[in-house]
Amino acid sequence: MILVLMGPPGAGKGTQAARLAADMSIPQVSTGDLLREARRDGSDIGKRAAGYMDAGTLVPDDLVIALIERRLEQGDCKPGAILDGFPRTVAQAIQLDDMLERGQRQVGAVVSIMVNEDEIVERILGRLTCGQCGAVFHRLIKPPAVAGQCDVCEGGVSSRSDDNEDAIRTRLQTYTNQTAPVLDYYAGAGRLEKVDGTGGMDDVFERIQDALSVA
Repeated sequence: MILVLMGPPGAGKGTQAARLAADMSIPQVSTGDLLREARRDGSDIGKRAAGYMDAGTLVPDDLVIALIERRLEQGDCKPGAILDGFPRTVAQAIQLDDMLERGQRQVGAVVSIMVNEDEIVERILGRLTCGQCGAVFHRLIKPPAVAGQCDVCEGGVSSRSDDNEDAIRTRLQTYTNQTAPVLDYYAGAGRLEKVDGTGGMDDVFERIQDALSVA
């Protein structure tokens, strides 16, 4: 199965994708991770991606698709994969379908984690990130054992500079504008499952599992 997991910033998408990957024994494929790896590996695709990243511009869709295609061709992705953070636009969704069709594969299900905007703002405002290893904590839900120190690497944890209410609401509006048509695209193809993202992580995970069982 090729599964697409969607959700706005702060919806817990990355956490749930990792849990699903472990539960289903298929890899979590994050476009952000792919771009960072491509930048390091020195391949032609990596060098092209690095040029856009260094310039602070968006990496073109066709290049991101090429990176995803290369990743899905690896042996551990033969049983399937969970796409985390892609597609974000209808154009990307169409390109993804075309690429998968060439390999006689398809997106089997799309799960969209739905969370109220005000709750997301509250979640993100409490978020703390390790500047060294990237581990994520929360002031209320998951505080570090030692205040200001990462449980994983003992690096410093703090709020991101762009985690303020105005910036968060702008990011959420951008997500909504870009992604609502994508949800319509997949709904029209009968592949979309919407899941309530409120409550505990275990509750949300069970809802995702239930949605996939009928997808």
